Amino acid sequence: MKLHWSPRSPFVRKVMITLHETGRLDEVELMRNVVASHLPPNPAVLADNPLGKIPALVTDQGVLFDSRVICAWLDRDGVLDAGIEAQRWQALADGATDILLAWRTELLRPQGAWDAITASFRAKIAAVMATLEAEADALASRPFGAGHVAVICFLGQLDFRWGDSAWRAHFPHLAVLAATWAERPSVAATAIVDDGAAGDEVTAGVLTFEKETT
Repeated sequence: MKLHWSPRSPFVRKVMITLHETGRLDEVELMRNVVASHLPPNPAVLADNPLGKIPALVTDQGVLFDSRVICAWLDRDGVLDAGIEAQRWQALADGATDILLAWRTELLRPQGAWDAITASFRAKIAAVMATLEAEADALASRPFGAGHVAVICFLGQLDFRWGDSAWRAHFPHLAVLAATWAERPSVAATAIVDDGAAGDEVTAGVLTFEKETT
């Protein structure tokens, strides 16, 4: 199998964690590709995924795209919890990750970000974090699964691109849980690596959390 891959992508990281957890890592060849919604489509990725997105997994049975589809296929033996709670957490975290990616792209617009959109993004991320904080005990009590993988990758994106948000100070139960997850071999082995221009300055000071969200 071949995986269109980037060490900076939170959705690729979901697939990489799943590969580690299912013991299938050695079955996959990684193909480094750069994609971004504000850039022309990458021809190598577009040839396999008409959406031009990563991850995309090339298999003998065809090309799979969308991290949820790929992870479900890789975990066809049921190593990871995939119950309805896990699916709900995965949907929540994936949606929040999409917001973070879209938000950063909005901030990169030459004409400047649209305030109404960024305000909406900020409110939604705050609501997601408050929900995850309230459900930290439930997350801790469930077997490790698809929902945990998605939440880990969402929080990893917060640390990677929104490193000054100080989310741990506002969501302490989630912070403790994240520290526990970070010790898991599959999580430690797939930590985000920035192998390109940093670009973090565009998000500096943009995302903050109010005390009442704790």
